[in-house]
Amino acid sequence: MSGRRIDRERLADVVLAAVVGALGMTVAAFDEDTTALDHLLVALASAALAFHRAAPRAVLAVATVLGTAYVVHAHPGPLSALPVLGAVHTAARVGHRGVAAVGSAVFLAGYVATGPGTQNVAERAGLLAGWFLCAVVTGLADRNWQAYLRQTEQRALEAERTREEAALRRAGEERLRIARELHDSLTHSISIVKLQAGVAVHLARKRGDEVPPALLAIQEASGEAMRELRSALQVLRADEPTGTPALLVERARAAGLAVDLAVTGDERPLPRALDRAAYRIVQEALTNAARHAGPAKVRVRIDYGTRNTGEAMGDRDGPAGELTIAVDDDGAADPARPPVPGTGLTGMHERVSALGGTLRAAPRAEGGFSVHARLPLGETV
Repeated sequence: MSGRRIDRERLADVVLAAVVGALGMTVAAFDEDTTALDHLLVALASAALAFHRAAPRAVLAVATVLGTAYVVHAHPGPLSALPVLGAVHTAARVGHRGVAAVGSAVFLAGYVATGPGTQNVAERAGLLAGWFLCAVVTGLADRNWQAYLRQTEQRALEAERTREEAALRRAGEERLRIARELHDSLTHSISIVKLQAGVAVHLARKRGDEVPPALLAIQEASGEAMRELRSALQVLRADEPTGTPALLVERARAAGLAVDLAVTGDERPLPRALDRAAYRIVQEALTNAARHAGPAKVRVRIDYGTRNTGEAMGDRDGPAGELTIAVDDDGAADPARPPVPGTGLTGMHERVSALGGTLRAAPRAEGGFSVHARLPLGETV
């Protein structure tokens, strides 16, 4: 959350407390029996609303105690409930429905116990009960609306990320297709030209004839063309990662996913294939967490082991010759309903198997999903 937004919210909270306090003090001023203590109770109960975002339950407790003390002491009208109504609404808004209901009941009980006359107090208590019910309902409605907005924003971010990944995947597939076409057509043709030019030069020199300059130029140009073509094919076939696991974590955080990264062991450069596999495993695991885990917390752990004794992540049982990657979330995955492996999980298994490692990707017993890969380190580069 940006600092400017935090400042706006704080200003809005102060304004809310000031408006409620001004209304409460104005109503109390028209009551001839109001004392300085009553004004103080109203002011403190209203001022507590300025902190409702940081401590909604504490604010509700303070507003309820002070508001109840005010009605017990001064016997005011229904508008005396404004600070408690605001606290009830804000508590319900963050999901504390039970606490909001208890606060409403305590205030209503104090109001009814000190009411002047059965008929009058019953009417006013009924009115206040309706107000408190509305405060709870509107708080819950606001909470649901905010949750809907967050989900909508998350889906939009996920759709954008998915489009980017699909575009990158299509671009990679197109590069490979072009590489195959170039290899199958141009490489063969240039090889034939180079071979024939070499044979012609050899025969001319064997017969003692002068080699035509054009033939030598063809031989040299075809060799240079082969070297350039091989370089172009290597670029087209390259599947290098576009960053590091740390960069993937930062991108996920920027997209709204709560991710923690822990790197342990003897961090060092890895062979190209191993580095690429580690990047893709973290990338796919974070993508799946963003898609399926919901508002979950994700923990990414990468352990390089040690050169001598070896350490695993957490349980310290990993050998020195293994790179261990673990991505765990506490999302909605259920062990009783394991997911059907899709393209992403299948691709991770294939990458790990090709490098002689092991991969476990399944729901956790305590809830959420876990991806745990062990890859032999081999020789570093």
